[in-house]
Amino acid sequence: MGILDTIVKWLAEQVMHGLDLITTSVLGALGCDMAIFLRYFPAAATMYNVFVALAIGIILLNWVWQLFRNFGLGIGLEAEDPIKLSLRSMLFMVLAYYADDIVNVALTIGGTPYRWILTEELPPVSFASFDAVITVILGVCANGAVAITALILVLLLAWNYVKLLVEAAERYILLAVLVFTAPVAFAMGASASTANIFKSWCRMFGGQLLLLAMNAWCLRLFTSMVGQFLTNPLSL
Repeated sequence: MGILDTIVKWLAEQVMHGLDLITTSVLGALGCDMAIFLRYFPAAATMYNVFVALAIGIILLNWVWQLFRNFGLGIGLEAEDPIKLSLRSMLFMVLAYYADDIVNVALTIGGTPYRWILTEELPPVSFASFDAVITVILGVCANGAVAITALILVLLLAWNYVKLLVEAAERYILLAVLVFTAPVAFAMGASASTANIFKSWCRMFGGQLLLLAMNAWCLRLFTSMVGQFLTNPLSL
């Protein structure tokens, strides 16, 4: 069993070292700052200007179309009130043009609790040491298949933690998509017939900020649990 124990322990250590690497990479990309997203997807900044122009074009096209429909009110066509339509179009045209500043304010507000949850003052966690602690604890209680049992526990731990990290990364990417397509979403609010799309975007944007903070909260709970386990394993 000595050779088997050595092989299994080496595999467990490689799994935990890999988990260390994934954790460092993913946590560095999380948050409400779009700088990391632009670093890997620089074309998003250029295409953002395209979305701004598209949004203004959609608003102007809808404005002209709705005003044109007012001439058909006598034959049963429905149209928005021209005064309200004009005011609403001008308002959302300004919002679409300054969508970047508006979204950045929302990101700053939403990123504040995120930074409170994931602060730099958190103690560093070495997942590779977690395998050694499990092996020692199980070694006190059993023999023979201790290394295999530890490997199974490590694999289960790593798999669930990686799933949580991947989910947090998906939230970040989806939030970035919502941020860089914000002008088009603002353009949908210029018409009463498409206002529900703008409201849905607002709910989705706020929901992603909340879920990203909740993912960070879960990650902090997990890492603090592992840190406590490494510090005083017999107390748990």
